[in-house]
Amino acid sequence: MSCCGPLMFSPIWLAVLLLPLVDLGRWGLSSGVSGTTSEPRKAPGAPWESLQRQKRNWVWNQFFVLEEYTGTDPLYVGKLHSDVDKGDGNVKYVLTGEGASSIFTIDENTGDIHATKRLDREEQGYYTLRAQAVDRETNIPVEDESEFIVKVQDINDNEPKFPDGPYTAGVPEMSPLGTTVVQVAATDADDPTYGHSARVVYSIIHGQPYFSVEPKTGIVRTALPNMDRETRDEYVLVIQAKDMMGQLGGLSGTTSVTVTLTDVNDNPPQLYQYSVLESVPVASVVARLKAADPDIGSNAEMDYRIVDGDGPGLFNITTDEETQEGVIILQRPLDYETKSTFSLRIEATNRNIDPQFLTFGPFSDMTVIKVNVEDVNEPPVFTNPVIKMTVSEAARVGTTIGTVSAHDPDSASSAIRYSIDRNTDLERYFNVDAMSGVISTAKPLDREVNSVHNITIFAMESQDPSQVGRGIAVITVMDINDNAPVFAIEYETRMCENASPGQVIQTISAVDKDEPPSGHRFYFSLALPAGSNHNFTLRDNKDNTASVLTKRGGFRRREQALYQLPVLIVDSGSPALSSTNTLSVRVCDCDGDGVPQACGAVAYTLPAGLSTGALLAILGCIFTLLVLVLLIVTMRRRRKEPLILDDERDVRENIVRYDDEGGGEEDTEAFDMVTLRNLNIMRDPKVRRDVTPETPTFFSYPSSSASRTLLFFFFFAFV
Repeated sequence: MSCCGPLMFSPIWLAVLLLPLVDLGRWGLSSGVSGTTSEPRKAPGAPWESLQRQKRNWVWNQFFVLEEYTGTDPLYVGKLHSDVDKGDGNVKYVLTGEGASSIFTIDENTGDIHATKRLDREEQGYYTLRAQAVDRETNIPVEDESEFIVKVQDINDNEPKFPDGPYTAGVPEMSPLGTTVVQVAATDADDPTYGHSARVVYSIIHGQPYFSVEPKTGIVRTALPNMDRETRDEYVLVIQAKDMMGQLGGLSGTTSVTVTLTDVNDNPPQLYQYSVLESVPVASVVARLKAADPDIGSNAEMDYRIVDGDGPGLFNITTDEETQEGVIILQRPLDYETKSTFSLRIEATNRNIDPQFLTFGPFSDMTVIKVNVEDVNEPPVFTNPVIKMTVSEAARVGTTIGTVSAHDPDSASSAIRYSIDRNTDLERYFNVDAMSGVISTAKPLDREVNSVHNITIFAMESQDPSQVGRGIAVITVMDINDNAPVFAIEYETRMCENASPGQVIQTISAVDKDEPPSGHRFYFSLALPAGSNHNFTLRDNKDNTASVLTKRGGFRRREQALYQLPVLIVDSGSPALSSTNTLSVRVCDCDGDGVPQACGAVAYTLPAGLSTGALLAILGCIFTLLVLVLLIVTMRRRRKEPLILDDERDVRENIVRYDDEGGGEEDTEAFDMVTLRNLNIMRDPKVRRDVTPETPTFFSYPSSSASRTLLFFFFFAFV
C-alpha cells in the first residue's frame, strides 16, 4: 500500500525512477515514495508467471499535518493505495488505530485520509494508525495490514513564558560595568526541533541604560558603573523573551526583575540629614539649620541660600531673624514615588562683613544636606479616571463591556479590588470583577429607558481597604430595533356625509421609540382585510406620513355612523417591526363650509309639531295622575270594616264574588281570609255555590268597562 501526504518528499523517489525494473508490489505511495524489493522465488517445474511472488514496496510510514488548522473543510492528510485495487470498486480501505473515525477518516473507495478536528501538537505530537485493504463483499483482507504515523507539524502558537518569574536580585552599589546580576530563563512549548518557533532571544525593554541582558543566555548585567545606592537603591527591569529568534512576527513574553543595590561604605558621615513626609503641604517648614559663629549680635547675622541641588525650584531657604537659623521651606508638592531623596548644597554667609578683616575670610561656609521624602499611604489611582464604553441593548446578561484599571502609587504596590458604587447603579444593571476590573452586564438593558449609565467604580487596596480611589465609567447603550412604530397621536377623524370620492379626510404620521443612525422611515398600508374595502383607501406619502382618502361618496350616518380602519405601520429596521393601529372615522352632518355639526348615530326625533314644552306638560300630567291614584288607594285601605258576619244573616248570601284570580294558598291580599274561614258558612250544607251574593264586598273592584276607560285615559294622556 502506498501512502502520500501534502508534505512528503523523499530522495528515494529518484531511485524508483532509475530502477524501472523493480516490481512496485501492491502497496506503495501515490506521491512517489520508492520501496524495497525482494527477489522472487520459483518452484521447480513451475512457470515463471505463476510462481512469481508479489514484492512489497517501501511503505512510507509517516504523514505530516499542520496543527491548529482553521479551515471549514476537513484537512487532507494523504492517500492510501493498493495495487490490488483495479478501480472496479471491489477493494475497500479500512483505517484503525489512534483517532481513527473520531479524528481521522478514510474514504473507503479512494483511500483519501482527512483530519476532521483541529489538532494541537502540544497535546499529542503524533498518531499511530493502521490501514488495510479488504474485499468489499467478503471483508477478507487482500493485503497485509500496514502501520503508519501521522505526525502533527508544529506552528508558532505558543509564546515564551518565564516559569520562575518575576525575579528579585541584588548587586552591590558602585559595582563595575558588566557585573552579573541574575539570569532569567524562558521556555516555549513549541517544537524545538522544527523551525525557529522555540528559539528564544532576550532583550530588555525597561531598565536601560542601567542594565543589559545577553540575547542568548538571558544573563542580566550592569550597564553603568558606580551606581550609587544613596541616589537610587532599587530598579525594576522588564525583560522580554521573543521566539522566532526575535524576528518580525514572533511571539513574546515578559517578566520583571527587581534589582536592589546593596550598601557599601562609600560615604563619610554627614552633618545634616532631614526627613519630610510627602504629604507635607506647600509652604511648610521642611528643616532648620544653623551655622556656628562665635560672634554675637549683628556680627553673627547670617544669610542663607541654596547654591545647588537636584530639586530646583522645589525648596527655598530664608533666615529666621531671631535665631539666625536657615529655614528650608517647601515650594511644590512632593511625591515619594517620583523621587524620594534630594541633596541640597547650602551656603551661609555673614551679613555684615568688616573689610578690615577680609584676610580672615572667607566669611561663608557651605554644607550639603540630604532631604529624605517619607512615603505615606495613598489611595489607588485609575489609569483613566473617566472611561467611556459602549454596549448593545441586546447584550445578554454576563456580556463583557470593558475593563477598568487602577494601580497603587505607593512603593508597596498593594493588590487592588474593584467594586461599583451602587448609589450610581441603583437598578444593579452592571457587575465588576473584583480582581480583574472587567465590567459586565447583570440585567437586560433598554436604551429607551436609559441610554447612558454613569457609574462610579471603587478601587480599594487589599491591605488597607480605607484607601479608596474612584473612577467613572460612562456606558452608552447602543440602540437596536426593538420597538414597533405607532400612531403619533390619537386621531379623531370626522368626515362629512357629502364627502366626495378621493377626498383626503385625515393625514397620519407615526413615532418610534428607537433611534436608528440613518433616521426613521415608515411604510403605511391598510391591514387585511381592510385593504379591499370599498369605503376608504390609504396613500403612503413617502415622507413618514400617509393620507386617508374616501373611495366613494354618499355616506349616511343613519346607515353607519362609525368606521374602524386598521392601518399597518412598518419601520425600516433590521429586522423590520410593525404594528396595526385602528383609525376611527365618524360620519358627521356638516354645514355649508364643511364644518362638522353633529357626528355619530342619529338620535330619536320628536313627532312634527310637538315642542319640548308640550312634552314636559304631558309628563307632568302623568305624574299628577299617578299621585292621585296612590292617594285614592291609600284612603280606601284606611276605611276597611272588620270582616265579621251577623249570625242572623242568611248564610247563603255570604258568597263573595271576585273578579280576579287568586294567588294560591299563600295569597292573603286578593281574598278576605276571615270570610273564607267563617265556621257558620263552612258548616251549613245548604249554602249555594252557584248564586252570586248580593251582599257588597269590602273592596270595590272596578268593572271591566271602567278599567278600559282608565287605560284609554292613560294612553291618551301619554300620547
